[in-house]
Amino acid sequence: MRRLGLLCVLVVLGAACRQDMHDQPRYKALAKSDFYPDDRSARPLVAGTVARGWLRDDDALYKGRNGQELVTTFPFPITSEVMARGQQRFQIYCTPCHGRLGNGEGMVVQRGFKKPTSFHIDRLRDAPPGYFFDVMTNGFGAMSDYASQVPVEDRWAIVAYVKALQLSQHASVDDVPETKRASLDAHESPSEQDHE
Repeated sequence: MRRLGLLCVLVVLGAACRQDMHDQPRYKALAKSDFYPDDRSARPLVAGTVARGWLRDDDALYKGRNGQELVTTFPFPITSEVMARGQQRFQIYCTPCHGRLGNGEGMVVQRGFKKPTSFHIDRLRDAPPGYFFDVMTNGFGAMSDYASQVPVEDRWAIVAYVKALQLSQHASVDDVPETKRASLDAHESPSEQDHE
């Protein structure tokens, strides 16, 4: 009896090792099918289908535009954390061409590549944030797009840093709040004081 039970177990286990699941009928991707009238095995997506996590219904955030117009404000609040992230991402992705100051004196220029336009010319200082986002997303001239390398939020963080960098290179004393101006006088070097 014991041998018969052991034999039954072995037969059942042996039957489970067959290749039926491996050899089951299936379609290869994009293969022809007689089942559907259009002869395709793959079914087209239902119109309006969006993959989970890919809904891009905020044009200001994802395109830098409101309709056809470039946005003039940021789509989310700019905090010190966003600025720090923007500086970090700028140093990784932008400084090789644009340089640390955004003046177009990056390392690739020193190696013989074409110099990009400085961020500090009037046209770019007056450009809205949406312009910089659009250029990073779609590319411009010799600059390729960075949409696949840099996530949306990081592109906006870089834009915030670029705008701050532009302001830092063209700020005047009038741009400093009156409550902080006294500390500027305290930080003047002796050589600056001698020239006054």
